[in-house]
Amino acid sequence: QVQLVESGGGLVQPGGSLRLSCAASGFTFSSAAMNWYRQVPGKERELVAKANAGAYRMYADSVKGRFTISRDNAKNTVYLQMNNLKSEDTAKYYCNAVVVVPGTMYTYWGQGTQVTVSS
Repeated sequence: QVQLVESGGGLVQPGGSLRLSCAASGFTFSSAAMNWYRQVPGKERELVAKANAGAYRMYADSVKGRFTISRDNAKNTVYLQMNNLKSEDTAKYYCNAVVVVPGTMYTYWGQGTQVTVSS
């Protein structure tokens, strides 16, 4: 059974930092693309950062230079380090895994963790 469990969200002041974690199980983590998305009520879920199985990393323009995605394949965990947080970063953050096997692609989601940036 695939599980993605996010943690690390919370309330932080503007300019502060948080580190989100996503612990994965039930699939071969090292070969999966791991991504972070976020969503605010009434808006579409948006891609924040992407880390494929190799060294490729991609960030949304709105978070470049402030957020860093990393993965620890030994711990089956992906992280999102968020620095210099802004009020517009307030959202529910979701971990996403994309697993490709010959002929099929599977997508999995965590339950999300709330990040609120406010003074």
